[in-house]
Amino acid sequence: MSDHLVDADASYPGQSLGLPEDGRGALAPWSARVGALVIDWGASMAVAVGAFGGGVLTERGWRAWTVLTVFVLQKALLTALTGSSFGQLITGIGVTRVGGEPVGWVRAFARAVMVGLVLPAVVVGTDRRGLDDLALDTLVVRRR
Repeated sequence: MSDHLVDADASYPGQSLGLPEDGRGALAPWSARVGALVIDWGASMAVAVGAFGGGVLTERGWRAWTVLTVFVLQKALLTALTGSSFGQLITGIGVTRVGGEPVGWVRAFARAVMVGLVLPAVVVGTDRRGLDDLALDTLVVRRR
């Protein structure tokens, strides 16, 4: 049996994974996760507009995908290098594997793509973990 199974007697999210209830290493609150996502998207828009012009917000064709591409690349690169995207660094949260190991390049890229696809990230199961986290054995925790 997996040691990641949900404990029906868990009194707080993350307890079944052996995480603390509060503080560093606890599951990240929804407010920090949504805040990080908004910051990441805003920063990606700013970078895309700065690099390719305002047309990335209004035009069709390849320019219509520029903000999403910057978002996915930023999220993948920074998560692989630091364990947090730009927005997550600001909000004090980050991504880790369930056992506490670093996410690594493949998982960071796969997770960023899944977040960019939206659906895997918004279908949330136990312990505040979306399908992306469940598939990749990752979770979002507080860094401070």
